[in-house]
Amino acid sequence: MMIKVAVVDDQPLIRAGFVMLLEAQPDINVVGEASDGALALRLLKSVPADVVVMDIRMPVMDGVEATHAICADPDGPKVLVLTTFDTDEDAFAALQAGASGFLLKTVPPEELLSAIRVVAAGESVVAPRVTRVLLDRFAGRLDPAHDAVDPQGRLDVLTDREREVLRLVGLGLSNTEIARDLHVAEATVKTHFGRILMKLELRDRVHAVVLTYEIGLVKPGERTP
Repeated sequence: MMIKVAVVDDQPLIRAGFVMLLEAQPDINVVGEASDGALALRLLKSVPADVVVMDIRMPVMDGVEATHAICADPDGPKVLVLTTFDTDEDAFAALQAGASGFLLKTVPPEELLSAIRVVAAGESVVAPRVTRVLLDRFAGRLDPAHDAVDPQGRLDVLTDREREVLRLVGLGLSNTEIARDLHVAEATVKTHFGRILMKLELRDRVHAVVLTYEIGLVKPGERTP
């Protein structure tokens, strides 16, 4: 399947480099490029894309605001944000806005290509533990004004086992680790997690982890037993 990609970066040389790299791949087609978030939104209204490779710091409209607008449409393209530092506060904001993950701009080309393919397939490209580092560092942005877990009752649609799986995902465990802890098959964990995503209308694992913090299911700094 051909993956349609839009590239958004305000630096022309960097943007051109991304386009050249992506166009050289047999399964990737660059459908457009933009120099800021506002132009990206305008582009995506006329050109369908599967993945948007999004810079964070740009003039006019930054990558966080653009990501929020793009991800507001559940049928819209996935967003892969690029950042300079792995503890960038804006990267965390982009994850909250709906990005399917982030990469450092210094990653090898093959990692960027792999990430685009993974995101296009509906997965996230931020390891759960990396996501937790971001969440722990910037937990103050969540500003939970309550001690109760899930005060809005978002988890009411989940079974007890699904809720348990979600909490372990939030704690940074992989499916293999969750299966070991719960003494079930890994395929069973995958089934539970798929239902969690569907019931809670979450895009991927990253957003499941973010949700566990937002509703207080996992507390900042909490670790696995």
